[in-house]
Amino acid sequence: MFPHHREREQPLFSTRAHVFQIDPTTKRNWIPASKHAVTVSFFYDANRNAYRIISVGGTKAIINCSITPSMTFTKTSQKFGQWADSRANTVYGLGFATEQQLHQFSEKFKEVKDAARLAREKSQDKELANTALTIAAPQFSQDLSDELQSPPVMCVNGPEDKLFRSQSADITLASEKERIKKMLSEGSICEINLEAELFTLQDSNSKLVAALHEANANVEQWKKQLAAYQGETERLREQVAELEVHGGQGPSDLLKDELTQSLEELEALLKAKDEEIHILQSKKREYHEMEHERDQAILRLREMEMRSSELERRIQNTEQNLSNSLEERDRMDTEIQRAIEILDIKIFDLNDLRQSLVKLLDK
Repeated sequence: MFPHHREREQPLFSTRAHVFQIDPTTKRNWIPASKHAVTVSFFYDANRNAYRIISVGGTKAIINCSITPSMTFTKTSQKFGQWADSRANTVYGLGFATEQQLHQFSEKFKEVKDAARLAREKSQDKELANTALTIAAPQFSQDLSDELQSPPVMCVNGPEDKLFRSQSADITLASEKERIKKMLSEGSICEINLEAELFTLQDSNSKLVAALHEANANVEQWKKQLAAYQGETERLREQVAELEVHGGQGPSDLLKDELTQSLEELEALLKAKDEEIHILQSKKREYHEMEHERDQAILRLREMEMRSSELERRIQNTEQNLSNSLEERDRMDTEIQRAIEILDIKIFDLNDLRQSLVKLLDK
């Protein structure tokens, strides 16, 4: 059936960029694929040993590109890069906010491309060992499919009477299965979007935690400096007050001016430190808001996992019901065939009896 999405694909790297596609007509102009910057992520499929670049806008996949060893990511400017996808017959372009983001994406693209090359080499070795099985399996599957789909034609005494079985139950089960698969596909897109969002939030959260720890250390240091400055300010104020009381008996006017200037500088420094403390406190509030958003994303992801599990369970039940229906239909076919054989024998006996009666009447 469908494996759990964490066993199916794992996020490797995420960033935000404006996505463009080449104009299929002119092959020169860029067409925006997103109105604003969206999350672009690298994913690894452990079951297929494959790598993909995925970007989702709402419920629509903007980029769904499988990475091959022949792909090359080219930087065309300080903040823009592109690569060609031959399978989709298009060229993707990404516009980043900073040159550093472009460099990080380029390095990750190169790393994933090398990993895809190694995975392809291993896959080719396995394919060479299983060539015979790969060739024989489709023919066997086709023969088995033809045998199951071809209804038997049964004959009674010469004329062919085709027995048509009702397929309403099969059609209902098949339509239900297709509907559930469609729902599961839509759920998978939402899961990928939530995974990318969660990956971005976790990255931002780690950066905010580091910044918060550094800010807390700075706050403690600034508090100590602030207390020292306040003590120095009080001392200078007392000296200025003494100078004003004693008038000419104290230090000179030049010293008084210097003390006044030092007092003003200390007050300005205190005000600047207060503003920095307010800024750090506001960043702390932003950190708590990011934590709340991360918790909400985790909650939505868990809900999608529960929904995906429920859909998988329903599909399993549907396939089980379909299998039971096929077994019941085969059993009914066997019983009908047996009844027809008995009916043929009875008709044959009746024909013999009729011929015997005719001979007696002729005598």
